Amino acid sequence: MADSELQLVAQRIRSFPDFPVPGVLFRDISPVLKHPDSFRASISLLANHLKKAHGGRIDYIAGLDSRGFLFGPSLAQELGLGCILIRKRGKLPGPTVCASYALEYGKAELEIQRDALEPGQKVVVVDDLLATGGTMRAACELLGQLQAQVLECVSLVELTSLKGREKLGAVPFFSLLQYE
Repeated sequence: MADSELQLVAQRIRSFPDFPVPGVLFRDISPVLKHPDSFRASISLLANHLKKAHGGRIDYIAGLDSRGFLFGPSLAQELGLGCILIRKRGKLPGPTVCASYALEYGKAELEIQRDALEPGQKVVVVDDLLATGGTMRAACELLGQLQAQVLECVSLVELTSLKGREKLGAVPFFSLLQYE
């Protein structure tokens, strides 16, 4: 990883205690998006990791609702791939499949359109942050329902103390920045 690019991203992450509920330390990626060089660096770092790890074997990038939508399309474009959306329940038209998951401060459901992928296609899941791992695990379950192969999950930020990567089981996980 290019240290100067990583530093450019790291210096833009802000922390907000007790948001959205008391006891949660929210890591805000908004400043990364606000500064073009920082956002470009985050996409470049993630793309370089995926090129090294998977070469040309990835078929699609799957962006998670909602902040994964900010990184998914740009990462897909950088890699010359398409991007598929995994959304919160009730936001996608047509037939969908659904999976429930727990957040550190509540519960939710994710959906994907039934015809988003063909069986056997290889996907990388992207989000801004991995906390408890519930959202990414639900995304992997959805992709499994469509018989897709999840090659890896990636994020900008990982909250290591919440042990979210453990919920992903055998699916590899990569993050640019790790915080307790």
